[in-house]
Amino acid sequence: MSENTPAKINPNVFYPATGLILLILLFSVISPDTADATFKTVQAAIITNGSWFYVVAVAVILVSVLYLGFSRFGSIKLGPDHSVPDYGMGTWFAMLFSAGMGIGLMFFGVAEPVMHFLAPPTGDPATVDAAREAMKITFFHWGLHAWAIYAIVALILAFFAYRHGLPLTLRSALYPLIGERIYGPIGHAVDVFAVIGTLFGVATSLGYGVAQVNAGFNYLFEMPISTNMQILLIIGITALAVISVTTGLDKGIRRLSELNMILAVALLLFVLLLGPTVFLLQAFVQNTGSYLSDIVGKTFNLFAYEKTDWIGGWTVFYWGWWLSWAPFVGLFIARVSRGRTIREFVLGVLLVPTGFTLMWMTFFGNSAIELILNQGVTELGQMVQKDVSIALFAFLEQFPLSNILSLLATLMVIVFFVTSSDSGSMVVDMLCSNGRDDTALWQRVFWASGEGVVAIVLLLAGGLGALQTMAIASALPFTIVLLIATYGLIKALRVDVQKRDALQNNYLTAATMGTKNWRERLQNIVDYPSKEVGRRFIQKVATPAFEDVAREMRDKGYQVDVTKEDPDRLGFKVIHGEEIDFVYEIVLRPHVRPAFLTPESEADPEKMAEDKLYFRAEVHLGEGGQDYDVLGWSRDAVIGDIIDHYHKHMHFLHVLR
Repeated sequence: MSENTPAKINPNVFYPATGLILLILLFSVISPDTADATFKTVQAAIITNGSWFYVVAVAVILVSVLYLGFSRFGSIKLGPDHSVPDYGMGTWFAMLFSAGMGIGLMFFGVAEPVMHFLAPPTGDPATVDAAREAMKITFFHWGLHAWAIYAIVALILAFFAYRHGLPLTLRSALYPLIGERIYGPIGHAVDVFAVIGTLFGVATSLGYGVAQVNAGFNYLFEMPISTNMQILLIIGITALAVISVTTGLDKGIRRLSELNMILAVALLLFVLLLGPTVFLLQAFVQNTGSYLSDIVGKTFNLFAYEKTDWIGGWTVFYWGWWLSWAPFVGLFIARVSRGRTIREFVLGVLLVPTGFTLMWMTFFGNSAIELILNQGVTELGQMVQKDVSIALFAFLEQFPLSNILSLLATLMVIVFFVTSSDSGSMVVDMLCSNGRDDTALWQRVFWASGEGVVAIVLLLAGGLGALQTMAIASALPFTIVLLIATYGLIKALRVDVQKRDALQNNYLTAATMGTKNWRERLQNIVDYPSKEVGRRFIQKVATPAFEDVAREMRDKGYQVDVTKEDPDRLGFKVIHGEEIDFVYEIVLRPHVRPAFLTPESEADPEKMAEDKLYFRAEVHLGEGGQDYDVLGWSRDAVIGDIIDHYHKHMHFLHVLR
């Protein structure tokens, strides 16, 4: 499909996914107790027999992400070599935060530290030691491990989609395992699985989240807490999501994510400044140090000797929940991370959101524990244990300007849910449209509305808990596939590094082919040619070289296309059928001349602008621009460069087979 052709539905994903969603919905509605019991039985079996696997798998994922970010693979781009990021740092961080953790922090920022403080896995509750341990556990559940799960899925998808032209859907994660068969029934099944998981995950969170919005409105406006009121809230949030999703990624999700980030920072600063400021800053430093010093022990702690079911209710539950959300959040992160290097990606996705998350948990969690432990506000702990959805508002009630803070918090919850629904709709739409996001408007509206309808039906039927359990149980097979796909990613990255190393070692040799003497070589280095010189080189030297190689390869039975419609771009493409095609291009690109060569005359502005530019005939491969110039090379040198790259490409295909 051409990039300029509007995307269409993939019927092999859209219709099976829609049908299965309806069947699961009917099962949860007709027999919610049976569904809940079935899924809980599966989850109990996984926790009893497979908790060790979840713990080891998440540890392997974290180590893999750190290795990819800080090894030599870190300089590889998630996209063509000449690509630049689609979004600035601030917008990028805002979208990562909104899609990945935002609503969870609002729901659990107060509740989880307080619950661990009042009911720790070991030791006495409601003590200083319990407070210290509560923050360690909270940091552990919301820190590097969670973001590493999202990061590895996003890395796999972004690498194969943006660097090797595969669809930006979950099926591309299987490319190292099954190759071109991702376009067959196996690939369709994987995308259907991702659609169902994403839709029910977002719908379930929407159903649970309206309880918090309802609690906020009850506190602010004495609005009654009831199922009918929550249904009205779902309808309102869904309507906002539909409006947002119709505006697209760059306007809807982007603007709402930026608003979310501003509101989150504002609320965080309010809590810091109105609360025990110095204590919170000290606690953040100490919590971070304790988290990092204990991370290995916490990672592998299965409470094998204590014989407690605590880990199943907390750590394994969290790992399963993050893994079940990884297809959705990972694909969204991949979509907004094109053009970044792997190192930049890992630093951005792993460290920055984790740092903000841990700061949030400290300021809210430690403030709440301080109120209970040292200021005697024991009713806060009782309210949290009774109803988690009101924890945030019960906490904010203890602050000056509590009405303003609660209004800000409620607004944040609503906007977070709109962005979650919006980004979830976009991801589902992409999964059903071969990874494209330029789809028909009705498709995006269909999925955004569908999330709201599913949430309402499940809220009425009481099936939300069953679906949450189902999502976590489904993480087990996905984890196995993810570990294998991670190995495949590392394997493919090694080939990219080998190709890059070979290029760096060899292209200077090719550059001297056909040059007569050192004066000609020096001329190639110090000359700053005009566009006309570049076009003449493409016409007189590069085009005959391309045609010579094409003629020879056609004689040997290959299908070769030479494209020369654009005077500033010359293309050479070897068609490989179901395997990845070989692409070699020479692209004329303008650059600014060095300042010491720029004329300072008072000539007219247009002439001065032209004088400040020079042009390079840069080589672009399938993975993008290679940042070297062939202008001034001989015909034989260009031919040699094409053949060298084709040789490396054939080796690349051999490794992937």
